[in-house]
Amino acid sequence: MPPRRTATEAAHDQSPKIVVTENGPYEVSGRIALQLQTIQSNSEGMSWEWVAGRTFDTEETYYLCRCGRSGHKPFCDGTHAKVRFNGRERASRESYDRQAGVLDGPTLTLQDAEPLCAFARFCDPEGKIWGLVPASDDPRARELAMREGMRCPGGRLVVHEKPSGKAVEPDLPPSVGVVEDPAMECSGGLWVRGGIPVESADGRRYEVRNRVALCRCGGSSNKPFCDGTHASIKFRDGLG
Repeated sequence: MPPRRTATEAAHDQSPKIVVTENGPYEVSGRIALQLQTIQSNSEGMSWEWVAGRTFDTEETYYLCRCGRSGHKPFCDGTHAKVRFNGRERASRESYDRQAGVLDGPTLTLQDAEPLCAFARFCDPEGKIWGLVPASDDPRARELAMREGMRCPGGRLVVHEKPSGKAVEPDLPPSVGVVEDPAMECSGGLWVRGGIPVESADGRRYEVRNRVALCRCGGSSNKPFCDGTHASIKFRDGLG
């Protein structure tokens, strides 16, 4: 007979988290909502807004494909074992602050950790965020820089207000977004939102952040995080 667990231990087991299984899928537990999230372009063809789509029916625990080969995307169907998927995790264990460079502007600063780029391209409109931050004494440039930083799904870009140093972060409910990118004619990564912990296959937890993007095409060189490879290989999940 298994030992009895305390109420605290039971509650911990049911708390939301994502576990990267060894050469297998993501195990998502704690009744985390799963929803399509589509990148909508503006009239100039630039990434401009996130548009929420249908919410998937899920159990308290479910499994999401990580190899990119499942016939039941976004869910795992066991294909990773047949294709002998190598899901080795290569992402840095350093904190975001240690990975990110800093761009200083008059009213904003920008942290930028390039390895976390999920290639959603919200940073590109109207002069790119790297040009907007140095011009942030202009109200329009300041507004656009904050807007663009908040829409970065992988959390590569974080804008901070001066002089307080407060991070400009969107209020995101704990959930997972299945990204679709019509402009690039591909499907993107998994947009993990609202501070959901991500645990490595070796049991260690990555830094908990408001926004991260996980690879689901199987091709990222920064696993488990998305590095934009889905765009170059034209990964499609058939959902968008």
